Amino acid sequence: MFSKKAVMIVGVIVFIAVNVILLSLNSWSRSPSPGAGRIVYPLVVPFQKIVTGSVNYGKGLWNHYFFLVKTAKDNDRLKKELSLAAERNNLFKEIELSNYRLRNLLDFQKIVAKKIVAAEVVGKYTSSWFRTIIIDKGSTEGVEKGLPVLVPEGIVGQVAEVSPNYSKVLLIMDRNSAVDGLIQESRARGIVKGKYTGACIFEYVLRKDEVKVGDIVITSGLDGVYPKGMRIGHVSSVIKRNAGIFQDVIVSPYVDFEKLEEVLVVLNPPVHEFMGD
Repeated sequence: MFSKKAVMIVGVIVFIAVNVILLSLNSWSRSPSPGAGRIVYPLVVPFQKIVTGSVNYGKGLWNHYFFLVKTAKDNDRLKKELSLAAERNNLFKEIELSNYRLRNLLDFQKIVAKKIVAAEVVGKYTSSWFRTIIIDKGSTEGVEKGLPVLVPEGIVGQVAEVSPNYSKVLLIMDRNSAVDGLIQESRARGIVKGKYTGACIFEYVLRKDEVKVGDIVITSGLDGVYPKGMRIGHVSSVIKRNAGIFQDVIVSPYVDFEKLEEVLVVLNPPVHEFMGD
């Protein structure tokens, strides 16, 4: 037995075939009878309307499909162009920021000393005990062990090891570092040493000396390494104990060591001539 669906499909096919035959016979006749037209057209015209509507609907769907495909391709193309534009913009911004930093270094170089070499930070080593960076300048450019390393914000550290093309710099945050410093306002003196927390401790500051939070700490120039008057950091904590001759002073460095990218190595540090001293 045939299913209802199969019977319907066969009926539609037969109906279409009959209409086509009737139309063909009517068109082949030189003088088609009005009666045939009255019989054929009422049967065929509704069907033709349905077929025409279906064909037009199919064309619309097909055109819509191609429109969507073209739109998707255009969208992908625009996304790629936008991505490339964003990449170029990011590159230009990075170049602009790099030029800004280099201009600051060059302006700073005119103030500090005549013999200075600019270097790029190419490596960082940080742990609980050691805090150092590697720069891309060495003995070939005149860098020697013990020379000070600076940036416009303040002092960075001291050259600890040198090879022909690279050097290791011991940061002032390192626990093995020591910088002779002064409170800029009161001129209280002490030794700035690294602390494992990333800050520095200002040791051997006499309890009687005036020190307060926010005071600027600068280099004294008496250690024979750093030019006098360079900024080290600001006082972030002061504790005066009931006993003892010294007070506990914590200093936060001005240099952001996490964002350090370029530095200056002073080849002839003017220890007693910086800023007219």
